[in-house]
Amino acid sequence: MTKDIDFVWPLLQQHQGETFYTAKGLPFTYTIRGGELFVDRRSKSITISTVANALEKNVALEMDGIPITGPKKIGCYGASYLYPVLLALGIFTIPNSSQNVNVI
Repeated sequence: MTKDIDFVWPLLQQHQGETFYTAKGLPFTYTIRGGELFVDRRSKSITISTVANALEKNVALEMDGIPITGPKKIGCYGASYLYPVLLALGIFTIPNSSQNVNVI
């Protein structure tokens, strides 16, 4: 799947208004106006450039073999909301735990 902003932003627009859940299980929805994503649980917006930076960081970490295992790995404003949305939409994936099993 393409992980650039030109692919992801329209995908985000298609899913606005749907309910997603933070890592702590808190429900939220979002709307998009222009180049900003507004989460109903926050008073500030997440800009398109922040989403683009999160996607770039994800690609860089994947290239280094470092999986995105939670919002803290993204390290940007709104990560606690971006992570579950991008995970639910298949942009981020949960690492396969069987890859870390040592075989004797």
